[in-house]
Amino acid sequence: MDDDFEFSNSPPSFQNMGDLIKDAEPKGLNPGLIVLLVIGGLLLTFLVGNYVLYSYAQKTLPPRKKKPISKKKMKKERLKQGVSAPGE
Repeated sequence: MDDDFEFSNSPPSFQNMGDLIKDAEPKGLNPGLIVLLVIGGLLLTFLVGNYVLYSYAQKTLPPRKKKPISKKKMKKERLKQGVSAPGE
């Protein structure tokens, strides 16, 4: 047999991969990373903006007014509490 042929532990298709890995240079940012950063930035901006608007509204807007209670509901509440309604 020929003595030129060398046996290695890795399959023949992977013999030259070591050189490719050593010669590989980063060619910019990964496109998936860019998309992730853009979406994360937009989400963070949205959440921070909502918090700022909420805190501003809490300081400047007057408190909400309660709905007026109808006379029927007042009468029912008084009867539940055991207090008779006036005029009865």
